[in-house]
Amino acid sequence: MKARDLSVLAGVILIIVMLIIPLPPFLLDVLIIFNISLSLLILLVAISTKDALEFSIFPTLLLLVTLFRLGLSVSTTRSILGNAEAGNVIDTFGSFVIGGNAVVGLVVFLILIIIQFIVITKGAERVSEVGARFTLDAMPGKQMSIDADLNAGLISDRDAKARREKIEKEADFYGSMDGASKFVKGDAIASIIIVIINLVFGLIIGMMQMGMDLTTAASTYTLLTVGDGLVTQIPALLISTATGVIVTKAASEGNLGSDLTKQIFAHPKLLYVTAATIFFLGITTPITKIVTFSIAGILVFAGYRLSKTADFEKELEHTLQDEPLPEEPAGPESVVQLLQMDPIEFEFGYGLIPLADANQGGDLLDRVVMIRKQMALELGSVIPVIRIRDNISLEPNGYVIKIKGNVVANGDVLLDHYLAMSTGVEDDEITGIEAIEPAFGLPALWVTEEMRDRAELSGYTVVDPPTVISTHLTEVLKAHAHELLGREETKQLIDHLKESYPTLTEEVTPNPLATGDIQKVLRNLLREQLSIRNLPVIFETLADYGPLTKDMNVVTEYVRQALARQITEQLTQGSKELYVLTLAGGTEKKIADAIGQNESGSFLALSPNDSQMILQNAANETAKMGELGRQAVILCSPAIRMYMRQLIERYLPHVPVISYNELDPDIEVQSVGVVRAE
Repeated sequence: MKARDLSVLAGVILIIVMLIIPLPPFLLDVLIIFNISLSLLILLVAISTKDALEFSIFPTLLLLVTLFRLGLSVSTTRSILGNAEAGNVIDTFGSFVIGGNAVVGLVVFLILIIIQFIVITKGAERVSEVGARFTLDAMPGKQMSIDADLNAGLISDRDAKARREKIEKEADFYGSMDGASKFVKGDAIASIIIVIINLVFGLIIGMMQMGMDLTTAASTYTLLTVGDGLVTQIPALLISTATGVIVTKAASEGNLGSDLTKQIFAHPKLLYVTAATIFFLGITTPITKIVTFSIAGILVFAGYRLSKTADFEKELEHTLQDEPLPEEPAGPESVVQLLQMDPIEFEFGYGLIPLADANQGGDLLDRVVMIRKQMALELGSVIPVIRIRDNISLEPNGYVIKIKGNVVANGDVLLDHYLAMSTGVEDDEITGIEAIEPAFGLPALWVTEEMRDRAELSGYTVVDPPTVISTHLTEVLKAHAHELLGREETKQLIDHLKESYPTLTEEVTPNPLATGDIQKVLRNLLREQLSIRNLPVIFETLADYGPLTKDMNVVTEYVRQALARQITEQLTQGSKELYVLTLAGGTEKKIADAIGQNESGSFLALSPNDSQMILQNAANETAKMGELGRQAVILCSPAIRMYMRQLIERYLPHVPVISYNELDPDIEVQSVGVVRAE
């Protein structure tokens, strides 16, 4: 253990020793002076701190110091009652400080008790209760503010984490202070009881055991008791004041000293008013004129000096504003900062600013938060923070979505209109501005507020501009979720899984599969918009088949088969029937014969004519299913599923390709078309 740790343990042991073992007067003197010094140091630290959290150990320290002071009171009481002495320090306070007058000392002690118990301790206790309550009540609002700044790109993940930790520490600190302030209150009560015990039993012991007369016993024990009470209450008063300073410290830029001088003397002219009042008081009353005139003169001089200082600072500020700003340094440090690239960016024209401005009723930031939560639930992947900013180079009503700096989607919305999409039956009475729904490419109309109700009655699906944007953004993120899953994000998913499944995680990584291998499997699943939320099942499969092959595409096929129930549920949406397109036998044979191998793994080497024929047939059959209002799904054998998906991925990206092993046995499969290669 370190020396600091040992010193704390030694202090706690010393407190226990004071409660049990009698201490010699010299050691009591040392401990009393140490108690006064420590209390003064704590008060000075409390005054000098800028933020209450800089002295976060104060609640625990308050308990230890209070216990130390009570242990010291037990030792001094034992010495006073047993030996009629308690060391030089208590004798000094009992004779020199109060002039040997026990009555005066008792009155001073009672005044200190009243100041501490009724004024400082009571106020600090109340402020602690209110501070703890207000801090807890403000936590949800502060958390929402952090989320809003994070989604707006104003702060980074690290900054958001630091601010959340500070909020948690504030709640813990003020909650602890609410309880710790009770120690100070109890200490004041204990001091009164100890003084009464020392006085009463001191007289009894002095007269009955030590043979003193009443006058001698009263003089001896009263002075010792009052001296003991004073040396105890002075540190207690310092600690109580420190408690009040800590719990009443509001938000500020400096410590108590700098804030006090800065804020009290912020208006020099008021010093002139105060000086005039004191001067008038000296003229009209019998108060000594030397005192009043001197203080008035000091106030006038202080106001003059502060006024000159304020004028100089204003001139300096104007000078600095007139000077040109220094150019940015041309060193490599300034260039490196430009390399930072946001994973996701949403930029919009100035006409769409009201959508992102909460003061104008915009809820785009809240929708972005919900989109990230939705993506986590649907795909099991944590989407990075979306940077939202306006771009004057765009059309006023236009927006673009960027993934890693590249534009992947764009669109236009009209703020004062609604987007109406037909469900198949057109109504000529519904008029508006023709447009294309950006998320799914459906024909639509931008209609006015007056036309909105009529369009809804005619069966149109009508949505407002924020919904159009959020839907488009959601679909874009789903389509590019695999691009956003890097090694760092994969490592975070692994660490999260390890908290609940440590044995399973250790069996998979770092051996036999590295983080990059796991990333490839997860990206393959996300590329086909298959959720990776069920990580335990995925890792169970990786543990089984990871040691057998280094081809992660093959391992992905085994993982898909393990997720058969999930895949089936995603395609059927709760139905017991699944309509599919199957591959003709000749088509499957052509694809299987065209599979090649190299050092990187397997690949499809199909001739251009065969590829064109398969794609054309697949597109035709898919269009037929679309006309029937059904989602097209291609069903094939497990051996060629991966290659069939690679073949149609670029041209039919939204058509799922599944194998027979990825179907739930309880599902009834109906083939409504065949894809041929001729």
